[in-house]
Amino acid sequence: MRFASDNTSGAAPEVMAAILKANEGYESSYGADAGMQRVTDLIHDIFEAPEAAVYLVATGTAANALSIATHCPPWGGVFCHRHAHIAEDECNAPEFYSGAKLVLVPGDHGKMTPAGLGAALSTTGESGVHGVQRGMLSLTNVTEAGTVYTAAEIAALTAMAKAKGIPCHLDGSRFANALVATGATPAGMTWKAGIDVLSLGGTKNGCLGVEAVVLFNPEKAWEFELRRKRGGHLFSKHRFLSAQMEAYLTDGLWLRLAAQANAMGQRLARGLRERQAQVPEAAANMLFPEWSVGHHDRLEAAGAVYYRFPAPEGRERARLVASWSTTDADVDTFLNAF
Repeated sequence: MRFASDNTSGAAPEVMAAILKANEGYESSYGADAGMQRVTDLIHDIFEAPEAAVYLVATGTAANALSIATHCPPWGGVFCHRHAHIAEDECNAPEFYSGAKLVLVPGDHGKMTPAGLGAALSTTGESGVHGVQRGMLSLTNVTEAGTVYTAAEIAALTAMAKAKGIPCHLDGSRFANALVATGATPAGMTWKAGIDVLSLGGTKNGCLGVEAVVLFNPEKAWEFELRRKRGGHLFSKHRFLSAQMEAYLTDGLWLRLAAQANAMGQRLARGLRERQAQVPEAAANMLFPEWSVGHHDRLEAAGAVYYRFPAPEGRERARLVASWSTTDADVDTFLNAF
């Protein structure tokens, strides 16, 4: 009954097998391995983007921070939701790598609205040389509140950014979960919706530790390479990153893993609602239910592991995250202990 995070699950068997295979013999280093070309080909095909530049790093923080640094000048502002992962959970890494300022945009349930972004865009960059300039837009899908942007919602927000001449980044640490939840295509949720650079997550969804950065504008490729090396995120034994990402993307494994996580999240949500818990809408694998006092102690005594969240007086709230390896039995045991 471990629902603290999809980071706490292990790696998928297919990914582990690929790592073991990559350990055989010798291979070129620093991204010149043959597997990296296969990863690039897979991403070109999956995203319908044959010109995209593709790079691998080991962490989501590196993927986000380097993506932002490559696209936003140090005098620019990065428009993001006030509870975005880059704002609350990356120890100022985006600011450190880019020198930019995060401009926090409000919005209910973790999602930025056109009205909220419009207000932020209209009041930033208007004081000439004395103020922060408009730098770029960064969206997160799945959001930190467990909600999901549709491709159309992303397109509406990126259109506003593009009207101001700034590029757009998508933090997709749970990108596969968002695709499964909305039925969008990878291309439809990214470059066709106005996204210039994607942080494509693997670690939360069955990989050991790898994230891809997909630059749909390859003109930024060399700068990204330099920033990755200068930032200490270019792996020498890069083949182990490539092996993970290749296995992850081959034959739709990434989407099957995400579908399992989402299905278990929805099973958990239904069961909690049947037991009179309040569960805000969440289309993917992360829930923030609220219930009456006493359930925390009962669940934890039964062995459930999750995060307690602040709640109104007389209530309790939790963050529950299902993973690719969560089973029906895990969910049902939790519900029976509730």
